[in-house]
Amino acid sequence: MRLLHTADLHLGRHFNGIPLDEDHDAILDQIASTAVERQVDALIIAGDVFDRAVPPAGAVRQFNRFLSRIATETDAAAIVIAGNHDSGDRIGSMSIMTDARRALIRGVVSPDEKPLILKNADGPVAISGLPFAYENAARECFGDETLQTPQDVLAAQISAARQHVPTGTRWVIVAHAFVAGGAGSDGERALAKAGGIETVGAEIFEGANYVALGHLHRPQFMGDRRIRYSGSPLAFGFDEAGAEKSMSLAEIDSAGQATVEEVPFEPIRGLRILRGKHAEILLAKASTDFVKVVLSDETPVIDGMKRLRDIFPYACELSYERDECVQADSRQKGLRAGSSDPIEVVGSFVEYVRDDQLNEVEKTIVADALERIREEENAE
Repeated sequence: MRLLHTADLHLGRHFNGIPLDEDHDAILDQIASTAVERQVDALIIAGDVFDRAVPPAGAVRQFNRFLSRIATETDAAAIVIAGNHDSGDRIGSMSIMTDARRALIRGVVSPDEKPLILKNADGPVAISGLPFAYENAARECFGDETLQTPQDVLAAQISAARQHVPTGTRWVIVAHAFVAGGAGSDGERALAKAGGIETVGAEIFEGANYVALGHLHRPQFMGDRRIRYSGSPLAFGFDEAGAEKSMSLAEIDSAGQATVEEVPFEPIRGLRILRGKHAEILLAKASTDFVKVVLSDETPVIDGMKRLRDIFPYACELSYERDECVQADSRQKGLRAGSSDPIEVVGSFVEYVRDDQLNEVEKTIVADALERIREEENAE
């Protein structure tokens, strides 16, 4: 059974204010072309189809065109789940009037996780699509108030799915989660309540022959080669400058062993960080890559970015080495800049201002306030 696994498209996203519509068109074309050329049995998109719960209309049309191409140009089944950036209801609505023999589109958590079962000469493969869900939604769905963490939620989903997998059938799980030990990047949003533990253990996937994961943007295996992040097709931050992006072509043999081939993406624009004096960088070869420039000039350069954009039209960040040194010094004094956990950011600020850490009561107050904000954002 041949599966083409990708995730974290983030359609509708901008890079430093620059729309990525053309970049996404190129990526979707490469996914569809690979599905055709490699004659895959299924296309898996493991969450974060869109960049936000209410995506631009153009992003929705873009994805609909892509799915239509998969439906008409291939015989592949499509498995799509909602990620933490998606609206589960929006993703779920795509399943209406689809061919249930060729599609499994899962947007909202369910206590009855039935798989899509595909068959080939080696026998059947059951594919369970487990959409991302926050703890409050999972507690309501399963009627279980003990579900307090992402690990609890995913364990309940896997248990619900496992009971529908026929004995002896090869099993694929599609999920959107942060597996402990994974290498993250700046582009990911936390999956847990502020201050909570967002990771899940790899052992939770026991019994699956292949686990197609989304959420982390760097392609990687988790422990053994059954558990795989395809990574995002595009880099969304300069921390991924120079990173190679790929989709994962997984083949599961008759014994249930999975092998994975990385199929490289060819983005129309790369990401680069250029360092040096302004005058020197202006002599570099022109490029349409997204560029961050770190200048070593001692004094500010007049119209520095404007002149750079004559050579690099997609230059989008300009800083000075001396400023980065000051920021590093501030971090050493207690301002832990760049933390992705909101409660850590608040705690760092409080510690810097009053030279004392948040106590447990204060942490609870901050966590509850941040949770209310997140729930309000998800409801919009």
